[in-house]
Amino acid sequence: MEVEVVVHVEGCLNLCRSKESMEKFVSIDCGGRSNYTDPNTGLKWISDAGLIRHGKVVEVATPNGLQYQSRRDFPADGKKYCYTLSTIERRRYLVRATFQYAKSDSGDSFPKFQLYLDATMWSTITIQDSARIYIEEMIIRAPSSSVNVCLCCALTGSPFISSLELRPLNLSMYATDYEDDFFLKVGARINFGASSKDVVRYPDDPYDRIWSSDQEKRQNYLVGVAPGTESISTSQNIDTRAREYPPLKVMQTAAVGTKGWLSYRLDLEGFPANARAYAYLAEIEDLGNNETRKFTMQHPHVPGSGNVIINIAENANGSYTLYEPSYMNISLDFVFSFSLVKTWDSTRGPLLNAIEISKYVQTIPKTDSKDSK
Repeated sequence: MEVEVVVHVEGCLNLCRSKESMEKFVSIDCGGRSNYTDPNTGLKWISDAGLIRHGKVVEVATPNGLQYQSRRDFPADGKKYCYTLSTIERRRYLVRATFQYAKSDSGDSFPKFQLYLDATMWSTITIQDSARIYIEEMIIRAPSSSVNVCLCCALTGSPFISSLELRPLNLSMYATDYEDDFFLKVGARINFGASSKDVVRYPDDPYDRIWSSDQEKRQNYLVGVAPGTESISTSQNIDTRAREYPPLKVMQTAAVGTKGWLSYRLDLEGFPANARAYAYLAEIEDLGNNETRKFTMQHPHVPGSGNVIINIAENANGSYTLYEPSYMNISLDFVFSFSLVKTWDSTRGPLLNAIEISKYVQTIPKTDSKDSK
């Protein structure tokens, strides 16, 4: 009976946190004709018609969701075209921009252009697949009462955007020693052991982070998987009340190395770079009295990484409880390869619930400008 009460209370906490977060979300459908509520998520989307004076609305023939039925295209003239988002100074936010180009009957080249956050270069958007949704996420501590998200500098085609989102974060989340001078550009956020290819986001994640499924494969991303890798899951509650608050749904699944090791390789866009890397771990199998799960996390560019032994239940002070080993400033190459290897005295193979990798992007101070809005 006590366990049932804990699950109920934790579920209520997650629900209340989710509703409170949603009230402060900003979700802009770029090119949208009207405001609406997404029936799948309950999120309220607003049209950008009253937010920006430039660009033209282009209808999308094969949209991947309500907010992708149209997009806003901007002139390829070298000017910056910007959306202004209101923020609370020194509050942390997740800023997300998405791009779905869809098919073009004109035969024009796919667009390639630049994305800025204030004066800081965020990313070069390179469209190679018309059907794919390209997602860019930046975690920031707001430098002022507003931030500008800008598009410009097309090398081919015209700059465009499908949606723009602003998500306030819990005060403890994503704190670093470098946030006065750096933003965090999200490179990978992966849910291991996922039950489908679907992403996990709001309402399962109250902060609406997007957790990609490890079943979603693409070229040079999540390859080199070790033999004996299997997915496991649990319906039990997991205590995720730690600094980064990963969603319960993500922590209830995991990949396990039944033959003693897990290995993955993925390409990280925009690397090599200094990065913040997190593993999210929870023991979600019931181990017998004489069973143990101990392993090392090995990375070829981290000296001594193989000497640190992880025992999830011991490190987390119990099973079904979150443990967050991390590197706050690590140099990673474009190709990120890592392995989890069972120790000689462990009876179970390694386990991995989720990882998150973000690149440090040095901020450029905002200056007064004549950007178009």
